[in-house]
Amino acid sequence: LVKRNKAKAQAAKRMKFLLDQLLLLPLLIFFTLESFLKLFIPKKRKSVAGEIVLITGAGHGLGRLTAYEFAKLKCKLVLWDINKHGIEETAAECRRLGARAHTFVVDCSNREDIYSTAKKVKAEIGDVSILVNNAGVVYTSDLFATQDPQIEKTFEVNTLAHFWTAKAFLPAMMDNNHGHIVTVASAAGHTVVPFLLAYCSSKFAAVGFHRGLTEELAALKRTGVKTTCLCPNFINTGFIKNPSTSLGPTLHPEEVVVKLINGILTEQMIFVPSSIRFLTLLERIFPERFLAILKRKM
Repeated sequence: LVKRNKAKAQAAKRMKFLLDQLLLLPLLIFFTLESFLKLFIPKKRKSVAGEIVLITGAGHGLGRLTAYEFAKLKCKLVLWDINKHGIEETAAECRRLGARAHTFVVDCSNREDIYSTAKKVKAEIGDVSILVNNAGVVYTSDLFATQDPQIEKTFEVNTLAHFWTAKAFLPAMMDNNHGHIVTVASAAGHTVVPFLLAYCSSKFAAVGFHRGLTEELAALKRTGVKTTCLCPNFINTGFIKNPSTSLGPTLHPEEVVVKLINGILTEQMIFVPSSIRFLTLLERIFPERFLAILKRKM
């Protein structure tokens, strides 16, 4: 009798589970249609005038161009880079565009350097309300040719620095329930590329940081603190000679920064080109042996 009652209870639980899933089906259909329709409806862009924007790796490439775009939007800029000459050049152009720009030489592989400079920023300039974690390094070699210090530095800059800058500047955003954390990751944070093992691994971690932080802010009901993650194909910034992948053509920094700024102002995750979102989905669906053949042909 006891076994029969247990079997009935288990059957009832299974039936309840199935009914719960069926009840979710209308919601799935509704939200899928809503997402599809939103593709054709431009999202309203928010104003960031007067915001204090901190950009790491602002002395060159994507970081420099991002600073220029925020300068045009009348933001106050805090520019970090390990290269003093590079950020001074960036700052000069930002000032020419009419923005106030402050420069700090920071080694983003050094946690204490990040924390001590963050204190200076808060004391001298104020609370950062938009944080763009853009600094990154890449080494192109196979696992055994990549030196141990290079692997460590890849993770220190591409991943761990995001934790230290967030811990430094996020508390003020949470207190005000206002702010924005931008994670510059990569398409290599969703799919792998040979001879970039450390880089791909660090970018997978950066995407995980973005997703985890987004969920944590929601759980803490800090809905005014927004997050954005940029996942572009390889950008022609000079770090990698003749970069190429099966995900599409190499990108120019100018086209990526346009997408980045639009993604920040509309509070979205950004894939550049947008087809990468679909390709990464296919990679999770197709059999591994088929994917291996497909990659050889692309």
